[in-house]
Amino acid sequence: MDLNGFNALEIEPATSYEVLPANWYKCVITNTEEKPTKAMTGSYLQLTFEVIEGDYQGRKVFDRLNLKNPNSVAVEIAQRSLSSICRAIDVPNPKDSIELRDKPLMVKISVKLSNGQYSASNEVKGYEAASDVVAAVTGAPIAVSSAGAAGGVSVPPWKR
Repeated sequence: MDLNGFNALEIEPATSYEVLPANWYKCVITNTEEKPTKAMTGSYLQLTFEVIEGDYQGRKVFDRLNLKNPNSVAVEIAQRSLSSICRAIDVPNPKDSIELRDKPLMVKISVKLSNGQYSASNEVKGYEAASDVVAAVTGAPIAVSSAGAAGGVSVPPWKR
């Protein structure tokens, strides 16, 4: 690969990230991708979540839903997680995973401690509607605006 013309002084360097502290985070799904399992016997839906509020805004967390797998227990767990996501974002009957994107929801993040072979990492442990968790924590109802963007430009609801 030719790197002629690249100047590292013009680009902000990458930073290393520590795991997010265990907590609930307001997120949106920014990417959905079906990928084959390592054993090539099924596939999973990889979800990319981006934190949209607070000190960790912009950070990403990933989850995998084994929706096509010979292990029926893995499929059941994945279907329950997908049901929680769909209910949290009010999309009860998605036809495509793209329908899950850009809708705020609360994601419960835990920390999986390092084990000598792998360093510490985050795991997704739950999903809830954004207004439910925020209202439970603050005791106040949350008003959600459904106003459209000016000029007909599509703006994700969480950016309005």
